[in-house]
Amino acid sequence: MPVFLGIFILMQEPINLLRDSGAMLDGHFLLSSGRHADRYFQCAKLLQYPERAAAALASIAEHIRADMSANVLAIDAIVGPAMGGIIVAYELGRQLGLPAFFTERDENGAMTLRRGFEVKPGENILIAEDVVTTAKSSGECARVLEARGAKVVALACVVDRREQGVAANWPFYAACTVNVASWPAEDCELCHRDIPVIKPGSRKF
Repeated sequence: MPVFLGIFILMQEPINLLRDSGAMLDGHFLLSSGRHADRYFQCAKLLQYPERAAAALASIAEHIRADMSANVLAIDAIVGPAMGGIIVAYELGRQLGLPAFFTERDENGAMTLRRGFEVKPGENILIAEDVVTTAKSSGECARVLEARGAKVVALACVVDRREQGVAANWPFYAACTVNVASWPAEDCELCHRDIPVIKPGSRKF
């Protein structure tokens, strides 16, 4: 990559990086929560470019680094729920100089920690996600880690598009916050307009 292009990418806002990567989609989408929405974020389209992933997460890493230096936050490792959190956790780990690994779902759909990954009692963990909507995956990941004695101390993501009423249980670091219109399936305005619905996510109901 030419140096000047790399500098340009580093200067872009995360929301522009999402848009330029084709990671921010407009339409009619069925979310894993069961709700319908007019916008969907496929962050894998952004994260496939290492330089864009680094740029999108740079502000989060800087903020976390400052809080760690001020003794506001202590982190021993970063864990991302698969699939979306894997690259986010890795890139934050790279920028912060911390180990990064992931939880994943077993054959029954339950979140678990395997592949030899371990957490020790008392370890401070940052959970990393691509998009936070309902915070369900983060909560499942946290329960797995806490059952092994670790302490979840913060949550970070590329896109904060939490639905109304969804609170973060930990200090929350987001590269960008986006408001998305969403409805219960039975009240969906897009359904009433006969716009075909797409289920883009990977999670099974």
